[in-house]
Formats: sequence, structure tokens, C-alpha cells
Amino acid sequence: MEYVYASLLLHAAGKEVNEENLKRVLDAAGIRTDEVRVKMLVAALKEINIDEVLKQAAITPVTPVTTVTAQAAAPAPQQAQPTPTEAKEEEEKKEVSEEEIAEGISSLFG
Repeated sequence: MEYVYASLLLHAAGKEVNEENLKRVLDAAGIRTDEVRVKMLVAALKEINIDEVLKQAAITPVTPVTTVTAQAAAPAPQQAQPTPTEAKEEEEKKEVSEEEIAEGISSLFG
């Protein structure tokens, strides 16, 4: 998680998120750096627009956790199953969003 925080710090400071800068931030914080993790993160972040990911994260509503009631525990009515052709079309339309990439990256360093 420290690697992601260091990347966000560099981004917020207007500095380039590269291996050298990331190592400097981590070293300054007293964190022993792992070369592989640094390289993986920098490579992954080159494919991501950090500003867009942060905007999406700020907009995402948070649902409060409540206790489960009898109505909430009731099964939802079944929806009609899509035909194989429709399912195939839906699979083709699915693309990986920047948010999904960011979640995948964060799981590496979680």
C-alpha cells in the first residue's frame, strides 16, 4: 500500500511517477524498496490516467451498512436468462476500465 501512496504523493506534487522518484519517496519514508514491485507499479500506472481514477473514486457513493431484515433476506425474483447470442454480445462489449485496473493494482500491494 505504501507504494501506491508514494505514487499518489508524487502525482499530487506534480512530479513524474517513475522508478527513481518512487524509490526516493519510499527511501525518505524509511521503507525498504522492492525493485520488482516498483517496476510493476510504474509500468501499470503508465496505462492509467490517475486524475480520472481519482475523480471516479470521489464520485462513487458509499452505501451504509445496515442490519439484514426479513425483506432484505428474501430471494430476489429471477430475471430472464439471456440467449446465448445475447450473452456472447455482452461478453464482447465488456472492456477493462481504468477503475478495474486500479483495483487490480491495489490488490497487488494490499
